Amino acid sequence: MELNTLNPGKAKVVKRKRIGRGPGSGWGTTAGRGQKGAGARKSAKAGRVAFEGGQMPIHRRIPKRGFKHAGLEYQIVNLKKLASASATEFDAKVMFDLGMVRNVKEPIKVLAFGTVDKAINVKVNAISEKAKNLIEAAGGKVEII
Repeated sequence: MELNTLNPGKAKVVKRKRIGRGPGSGWGTTAGRGQKGAGARKSAKAGRVAFEGGQMPIHRRIPKRGFKHAGLEYQIVNLKKLASASATEFDAKVMFDLGMVRNVKEPIKVLAFGTVDKAINVKVNAISEKAKNLIEAAGGKVEII
């Protein structure tokens, strides 16, 4: 068997339909789109992604739920973690090295979950009032950066 002797057999070989290539092809003028209307326009498919034939689209039918927070997203660190760590000086780099935060560049906030029994110094972007009082009561310092 040679390449030049191959035959598709009973399988039908159909040429590709070349739409919009003149009246002789049978698919000229309107190119199978019919007369006028939204379906005849060149942006018919692209411009109607959510169009449902005049029915209210699903993205408008379904109620919007939840709350979209437009403010800063803080990385939360609890006092419990700070108290259990061996270090006494805490800033973004130290907290990152200890695995308390995921990113050095994002803002950090300390919350008062847990207690502190040693003097620690903290440099963070935000801190709750209760956490600040607990750290200062233990003899530590809080610096907002």
